[in-house]
Amino acid sequence: MFKGQPKGFYTLALANTGERFGFYTMLAIFALFLQAKFGFSAVATSNIFAGFLAFVYFLPLFGGFLADKFGYSRMVTIGIIVMFFGYVFLTLPFFGQSGIVTMFGALFLIAIGTGLFKGNLQVIIGNLYDAPQYQSKRDSAFSLFYMAINLGAMFAPVAATKVTEYFMAKYDLVYNGAIPALCHKFLAGDTSVAQQLTELAQQQLVFTGDLALFAELYIKRLSESYHWGFAIACFSMVLSIVIYGFSFIVVKRNKQEAKQIEESNTLKQELSPEQTKKRISALMLVFAVVIFFWMAFSQSGLTLTFFARDYTTSYAEGITRIGFDIWNLVLLTIAVYGAFAIFQSEKKLNKLIATAITFIAIIGVCIKYFSLGNTTSDILPQTFQQFNPFFVVVLTPVFINLFGAMAKRGKEPSAPKKIGIGMFIGACGFLIMAIGSIGLPMPNDLTSGETFTKVSPNLLIYTYLVLTFAELFLSPMGTSFVSRVAPPKYKGAMMGCWFAASAVGNYLVSIIGMLWGDIPLWILWGILIVLCLISASFIFAIMKRLESVIEE
Repeated sequence: MFKGQPKGFYTLALANTGERFGFYTMLAIFALFLQAKFGFSAVATSNIFAGFLAFVYFLPLFGGFLADKFGYSRMVTIGIIVMFFGYVFLTLPFFGQSGIVTMFGALFLIAIGTGLFKGNLQVIIGNLYDAPQYQSKRDSAFSLFYMAINLGAMFAPVAATKVTEYFMAKYDLVYNGAIPALCHKFLAGDTSVAQQLTELAQQQLVFTGDLALFAELYIKRLSESYHWGFAIACFSMVLSIVIYGFSFIVVKRNKQEAKQIEESNTLKQELSPEQTKKRISALMLVFAVVIFFWMAFSQSGLTLTFFARDYTTSYAEGITRIGFDIWNLVLLTIAVYGAFAIFQSEKKLNKLIATAITFIAIIGVCIKYFSLGNTTSDILPQTFQQFNPFFVVVLTPVFINLFGAMAKRGKEPSAPKKIGIGMFIGACGFLIMAIGSIGLPMPNDLTSGETFTKVSPNLLIYTYLVLTFAELFLSPMGTSFVSRVAPPKYKGAMMGCWFAASAVGNYLVSIIGMLWGDIPLWILWGILIVLCLISASFIFAIMKRLESVIEE
């Protein structure tokens, strides 16, 4: 699984791990930050959140055009630097109009930097696999690369949570998801929330009886805590650029390999205009399909986070408690990879080492589990976002080995077929949410004081598990498909188009966000189910056309 990759691959992947850790740390608390600091409604928050994601994933299109002309490595380096300054701006604790202007300026810089960095780094990785000896490893390489992305994303929510908890505790405050909205309403003159806010404020040590003073203080301190969470991204950008610089040296030093890649690219450039047109049209059809997957999948940072905050219990019982301690997830990850190493190692010593590591990791999980209390409480909404990247990390070796075994038998699905399967599985993920949401009140009814039984955290955990299966079928296979099929002269542009399709999907996230509050939740998730099923049907309808392009 890890053997036989070209030099420079792992350092390039680690550079992306650092960048993604910063990005997902910011994204884990971004929607909550918008509502807590500025008092934005769900609709306004959805539009800002979706608009930002749209720019983040659309600008790689322009980054790709620039890289095709001026060089991929140069654009990647500039991108990391620009992102760093964007995150610096996001840490500035300005309030009022200046705070909003600074925030939008920061988002603009982060989007530009990501546009220069994200797609072009993946083109550099794809080029490593143009050499004949590495072509068969392209799909597994992009799966490993995607695992590296999620390794950073796995630690992001807990990093943001721990920073938030630390600074809130420093001010003798405890986070409660219902308080920020009530504070903003009270300060805006809505006295109908005074009793509810007073009951929650009395649970905080700093409450002196002055409700207005408490509301201002809580908003200020919570916002400052989020700003410190954004500061983590600044440090991750510094780490990322150091690792990338090292990886660039590694790739450059391997002159023989670079020469083979260059010769391979030269041969592949001999495409007729008709072949080029056929390849680009096939890619465009795939791009159109994945729009709806990202529209559904990116709900994790928006409506699924709202659902975690408003409809899910803030405590976990039984074996579910394991998942809310990041170190339990780390030990489980080590155990999974250790188990694969036992079977894949060729030397006896390596097998023994892998067995020992696996055994120690399992013992560690058991010890931590039995040391936990009967209940894990005070779970913050963003914590749920660590499950998806955890599932990606632990399931990646399963998928790589599964597809490898199928390939040996000549039964591995093509990349387009995997994408279609992924869309269908995505529909199943939101079917879980739809069933679990039946009978829950609409979001707009929550402020009326109506009581209801909140759902178990397992509902979201199972949903993230199924959505991760969908993601592993679709996302790494999609980027691998683009790097294989894209005409050599337009590799940067075509990888940019892949992300531009993601941008459209991420912007459409706001549609579901704008519907949040006005319709029953099961209908909301039902819309996403229908869109995923339609997309899956379309991709299977054009399957022969897509597979013919791969076979050329």
